[in-house]
This record gives sequence, C-alpha cells and structure tokens, in this order.
Amino acid sequence: MKYLSAYMLAVMGGNASPSADDVKGILSAVGAEVDDSILEKLMSELSGKDINEVIAEGMTKFSAVPSGGGAAAGGAAAGGDAPAEEEKKEEEEEEEEEDDDMGFGLFD
Repeated sequence: MKYLSAYMLAVMGGNASPSADDVKGILSAVGAEVDDSILEKLMSELSGKDINEVIAEGMTKFSAVPSGGGAAAGGAAAGGDAPAEEEKKEEEEEEEEEDDDMGFGLFD
C-alpha cells in the first residue's frame, strides 16, 4: 500500500508517469524501507497506464463487491427492539450512578 501511496503522491505532485526512483525517493523521505521486488511489480502493473483510468477501473470492480451489511440489520429486526431499549435504559442509569459517585452534585 505504501508503494501505491508514494506513486499517487508523485502523480498528485505533477509527475504523470513516476519512475521507480521517484517512488523510492518519496518512501525514503519518510523513512520507509523499500522492497525492490514489490516496487518493480507495482511499476510493471502501472507501466504505460493513466492512473485516472486505473482508479476508474478499480472503482467499477469495487462497486461489484457486496458489502454484507444486511445480515446484522436483519438480525436486529428479528430480535425486536425491546432488548436494545432495555440496554439503553441500563446504560443511562449507570451513567447517572457514575455521576452520583463523584461525591458532589453540581446544583447541591
């Protein structure tokens, strides 16, 4: 991830096609170690490609991945809202007790 981030920083800085040395320079400036095999893999994957097109292609692939958030919401609805309301009341009571435990009241 750090290699891609450094590559993107170079692009954002105005270098439309950063070299491996450009990426190494950015990473070394922040004290990060560089693994040449990982960097070469990234450079070969991005070679000759417009980074904006790569990002756009990645976003279309990302949007096809299911997020999986529906199961938790369905489980909560099936269980009813009563336990959640009871937990909320208990938390409020605990907070009130904690305030009382301080040994003084604001308006006493």
